[in-house]
Amino acid sequence: MIKVGQHGQPGASEPGDLYIKLKIKPHSIFTVSGDDITAELPISPSEAVLGATIDVPTIDGKAEMKIPAGAQGGQRLRLRGQGLNKRGGGRGDQYVKLKVVVPTHPTDREKQLYRDLGEASHFDPRAGLEK
Repeated sequence: MIKVGQHGQPGASEPGDLYIKLKIKPHSIFTVSGDDITAELPISPSEAVLGATIDVPTIDGKAEMKIPAGAQGGQRLRLRGQGLNKRGGGRGDQYVKLKVVVPTHPTDREKQLYRDLGEASHFDPRAGLEK
């Protein structure tokens, strides 16, 4: 809410205050929380496992971000100072929420590679769950 003193309707002697309420339209990429913004970023399974350096959309264009090896879906990474302008100066941060996506139509070769990986790996994503 923004208050503009003495620019409202005239009262008995002088104009009152004008109050302006702003509503931010939802953005297709960014969500806002105070001075910070968040964007969800799809990454491939290989980028999550091995790590990667990728371009990330920001409100100023694109920025390069390093995805650490072993990144997890839902993990949040921070781009310091890439958020909204703060009232007192400076900028908030941009958070990037990782979303690991898998191919919806893998090729036969990709399917075979995933089978080979499954057979060679001892990784159990459900280890520790109660039975």
